[in-house]
Amino acid sequence: MEKLVLHKKKTSLVDKIFVFLNSIFLVLFVIITLYPVWNTLVLAFNDGTDALRGGLYLWPRKWTLQNFITVIHKNNLIVGAYITLSRTIIGTFTALAANALLAYIVSRKRFLFKKQLSLFWVITMYVNGGMIPTFLLYKSLGLTNSFLVYVIPGMVGAFYMLVIRTYMTGIPDSLEESAQLDGAGDIVIFTKIISPLCRPVYATVALFCAVAHWNSWFDAMLYNRMNSNLTTLQYELMKLLSSVTNQSTSAESMKNTVAAVTPTSVRSAATILTMLPIVCLYPFLQRYFVTGLTIGGVKG
Repeated sequence: MEKLVLHKKKTSLVDKIFVFLNSIFLVLFVIITLYPVWNTLVLAFNDGTDALRGGLYLWPRKWTLQNFITVIHKNNLIVGAYITLSRTIIGTFTALAANALLAYIVSRKRFLFKKQLSLFWVITMYVNGGMIPTFLLYKSLGLTNSFLVYVIPGMVGAFYMLVIRTYMTGIPDSLEESAQLDGAGDIVIFTKIISPLCRPVYATVALFCAVAHWNSWFDAMLYNRMNSNLTTLQYELMKLLSSVTNQSTSAESMKNTVAAVTPTSVRSAATILTMLPIVCLYPFLQRYFVTGLTIGGVKG
């Protein structure tokens, strides 16, 4: 009986050099990507006056929490955080539901106007009515000075709908046909068959929507500027950064301050507080994010 001898494939010198150079490139790329975030964290935990000396790279030279205290004690910051959290949760859920339903309709072969509607939505990605007509429209609809202006305008997004539609077109038609033979309607097919298979792309779109709502501040300034009860976290932080930047700090006030703040230090602390929730959320959606974005973006 002959013995089978397995020979391990030898790695050539060219392959070893490629792996070595590729590893160095990836390590440098990770460092270049993460260093700005780390440096912002260092500035946030360092005394603002001491940071003006420069030389802060990898570790704070004079530790302090005054930058975060200054940001947290900003007026209406708690109200803004509550409104931002509410709009992020409600806006993400409503946008995901609306875009998923539209994507399901457009992705069905028996729907007659799917190409025309898809083209219409693509056009809306590049052409809009402008700021003033949009403001007048929202005002006539009663959306200004209202929480609904944060939710309703963002319920339907052409990009989100097209990504979900592209993913749904990759699902085999045999699943839908089998369900129809068993007497299932469109609602049952969408909720019981299509939606469970679309979890990756749903997670991707949900992450996009959540980040957009969390970082949005311009709509609060434009439509709810006069109502402090409808302010958002990002708008309050933007006002804080503007006030700190325009504030002239005298030498006498610096002497009376244990840990002085500067526009750079406050900006760094505000940036860390702003990105922290998204950074904590992303690891739980990362596995769905890559799959959903790849499959939903490759197929046409």
